[in-house]
Amino acid sequence: MQDIVNTEQAQAWNGPEGVHWARNQDRWNAVNEGFNTPLLDAAGITADGRTLDIGCGSGQTTRLAALRAPRGRATGLDLSGPMLAEARGRAEGEGVGNVSFVQGDAQTHPFEPGSFDSAISRYGVMFFADPVAAFGAIGRSLRPGGRLAFVCPADVALNEWVAAMASLRGFLPVGDFGQPGLPGMFSLAAPDRIREVLAAAGFAAITVNRAQAYGTWGAGAEDAADFLLGTGPGRHLMQQADAASRTRARDALTDHLRAHEAADGTVRLRSTSWLVTADRPAALADRR
Repeated sequence: MQDIVNTEQAQAWNGPEGVHWARNQDRWNAVNEGFNTPLLDAAGITADGRTLDIGCGSGQTTRLAALRAPRGRATGLDLSGPMLAEARGRAEGEGVGNVSFVQGDAQTHPFEPGSFDSAISRYGVMFFADPVAAFGAIGRSLRPGGRLAFVCPADVALNEWVAAMASLRGFLPVGDFGQPGLPGMFSLAAPDRIREVLAAAGFAAITVNRAQAYGTWGAGAEDAADFLLGTGPGRHLMQQADAASRTRARDALTDHLRAHEAADGTVRLRSTSWLVTADRPAALADRR
């Protein structure tokens, strides 16, 4: 990899968290794939388009972007070696040949200026150490008039998975879930913050629209509870509790999730996000 400034994130995504996501890529896609079509539609990918996928993870959105551009190409960028290995293997297995994956930090990666027509991200842009610098680098990678489209979580209270995790309070040391403006899952939860960051990074024609989708979190309440508690935040909380508290926490979370079981038994939780688009202005092409 080139120089990394998001060192804490790099350590996490090349350690247990990255391994977890790589091993559970199909489960995470089932959680988040409801945003795929709105995201790709918003990006305006053409048949010969060149797309950059920021924080591509195991590459589902990268492959889908490539399929929309049979005469073009899609490139996925991520910090996580384990997830990129899965991305490459899945692309090869699916026969998606016009795709490539690069390990690197979006804030410092030496993108070739103007080398992409669009940049996309599904939940990959909330953890930048310096978001203005990172989005500025992404913007410079776009051709003049190129389009940025991404999905990021909206308000904490509008996401049912947060309410599920909050049910653990009283058993585990659950804190808050991040604040707008600070690095973390909800760093871009405030629309004004999104507009401020993107404008400072040189983007124009910024739109921020609410999008909602239901994701499948498990085959039943017990399975979904095990999955949530097996994520990085879930493991961290469980490690801080004694055996009795862990048992009570698992039971409380399972009970909470039973209310979200669909007719087929699967647990479906609603996620609320911002679908954001912005353009690189042609007039600024020589100034940034």
